Amino acid sequence: MRDRRQHLAPELLGWYDNHARAMPWRVSPSDRLVGVVPDPYQVWMSEIMLQQTTVVTVRNYFLKFIARWPTVFDLAAAKDEDVMAAWAGLGYYARARNLLKCARVVADELGGKFPVDEPDLQKLPGIGPYTSAAIASIAFDRSATVLDGNVERVMARMFSVLEPLPASKEQLRGLAKSMLPKSRFGDYSQAVMDLGATVCTPRNPSCGVCPWTKDCVGRKQGIADTLPNKTPKAKKPTRLGICFIAQGKNKDVLLERRPDKGLLGGMLGWLGSEWAEDEPEFAPPFDANWEKLSSEVRHTFTHFHLRLQVYVCAPLDKLPQNIGVVIADFDDADLPTVMRKAWQLAHKA
Repeated sequence: MRDRRQHLAPELLGWYDNHARAMPWRVSPSDRLVGVVPDPYQVWMSEIMLQQTTVVTVRNYFLKFIARWPTVFDLAAAKDEDVMAAWAGLGYYARARNLLKCARVVADELGGKFPVDEPDLQKLPGIGPYTSAAIASIAFDRSATVLDGNVERVMARMFSVLEPLPASKEQLRGLAKSMLPKSRFGDYSQAVMDLGATVCTPRNPSCGVCPWTKDCVGRKQGIADTLPNKTPKAKKPTRLGICFIAQGKNKDVLLERRPDKGLLGGMLGWLGSEWAEDEPEFAPPFDANWEKLSSEVRHTFTHFHLRLQVYVCAPLDKLPQNIGVVIADFDDADLPTVMRKAWQLAHKA
């Protein structure tokens, strides 16, 4: 393998030239060859959106954001609530808050230019080791080791790394670094991620069409599809909560703006209780003829499952003005997914 390693990157790049996935934020290999360079703003935005989210989900959000805020200066000048509303449904809302913070630092302090090197990129809000490596490599063609789940899987199989993740992460990072080419760093980073996403898939990998199949130790040992090993995750707890949906006769609704810090920070949501493992005790936010729905909302976050009981009342002549936020032109698409589920459940009742 060590003697062959210098040939593996060119082989993968040759495969990528013919099989690169088309993405709205990506410059194709053929365009790169004629001098087209990636837009660092678009690379950064796509990488923030892709954290813990699939390409299929991100595509439309990315296009919507770029159409509305085409430059980092546009995004930096946007209202917080507009960006949070546009992000609704994409999940992991701390990313949206950091997106705004980072845009404002780049626009106000760096003249609209993203740093080129990983250490400087990591000084920006929301940019950690993976994201900094991806931006440095893809946007600026710097030699950087990009290690996402796809790359971890490819390296674990190529070298038959049996130690489970996350303990094996640094070993996999070292192996990924050893495979870097001498040029075309951005294309290579995207190539190895594409290989993991389309060929070296978690289940039923297509080893027969993989450009690295003859060098894959895991395949030779007949265990490629079982790797990487992972330490079992602890069982997620279940939390319980209550929410109250109030609507006026003129179709306005009563919501609250959640605190900036914490889960769904800065997002709009229905008034209600805290979410805890004990049965919540919570009085309605104001006097009305509240009706408890027979069904409940079930939603899973990263660290826990949520069961949310929903209360509704008949449309009111006038919504209270001293609590929450009254929204006149309400669109449930502006809500985070769990709150949208509650609205949809209420309208099925």
